[in-house]
Amino acid sequence: MLRQIQGLHHVTTIGSDPRAIDRFWTVDLGLRRVKKTVNFDAPDVYHLYYGDELGRPGTAMTYFPFPNAARGTRGTGEVSETRLAIPQGATGFWANRLGAEVSEDTFGAAVVRFEAPDGDAFAMVETDDPRAAYAAIVPADHAIRGFHSAALMLRDIGPTADLLRFMGYEDLERQGDTLRMHRPGGRAHIIDLIARPGVPEATQSAGSVHHIAFSVADIAAQAEVREALTAEGFAVTRSIDRDYFRAIYFRTPGGVLFEVATDEPGFAVDEDPAELGETLKLPSQHAHLRATLEATLPALN
Repeated sequence: MLRQIQGLHHVTTIGSDPRAIDRFWTVDLGLRRVKKTVNFDAPDVYHLYYGDELGRPGTAMTYFPFPNAARGTRGTGEVSETRLAIPQGATGFWANRLGAEVSEDTFGAAVVRFEAPDGDAFAMVETDDPRAAYAAIVPADHAIRGFHSAALMLRDIGPTADLLRFMGYEDLERQGDTLRMHRPGGRAHIIDLIARPGVPEATQSAGSVHHIAFSVADIAAQAEVREALTAEGFAVTRSIDRDYFRAIYFRTPGGVLFEVATDEPGFAVDEDPAELGETLKLPSQHAHLRATLEATLPALN
């Protein structure tokens, strides 16, 4: 069993309208845009990151907004809901702010469920999360602390549960068709596996989670994880430099794309912390495209 994985690092979703996404996360939800860069594989498309004041691991929601992308279809083999941690007693504030309702999740916690601009499914969950909030717009006693959890909808949860156990997760609770697992001592450390054996597979496009990333401290820890996963028969990519972390990727038995990302160097490696997310930052291989990209990418306020 692996000991290096600390919980969630980030979640990356496909979108369509970068301006709508940016407005939703910075104005409606009150998080900070911590990086404005481009997709490594499609540099004419933004890669936008939102989180706490530094985009710490466990707080970073990221988007690939492909303009005019069609909506994806919900189904199995995907992250079906991403949950954000809010303080106890904050659901009323968020329900009013988002025009939503307060309900209970499968395990009895107070939640507010809502959708982002492309229909991607989110929930806010009341917790005693000790992390500090980014409170530039939303008052600190209501503001988002980071990720609470993510739910994976699968036809068969067994093989993915075994994988997560190998990654250091433990069974926490089961209610009906949902198994809750957690990484003891981790941050953003809960994963729910929802069994839906009769549901068709999801079709990935706008509103779909592209991948979910787990956190490790550094490159050495990532190398240990990669070696162990490879020995278990998983096809794991080489370690790829994403400028703000290094990443490895592999496909789970249930079809979800997992990433394992390093905590270092972080988003302040190429910007002053006070100015994160303000300037378009380009990977070195795309630096020659700056003039074209600045002229064609939609301006973000």
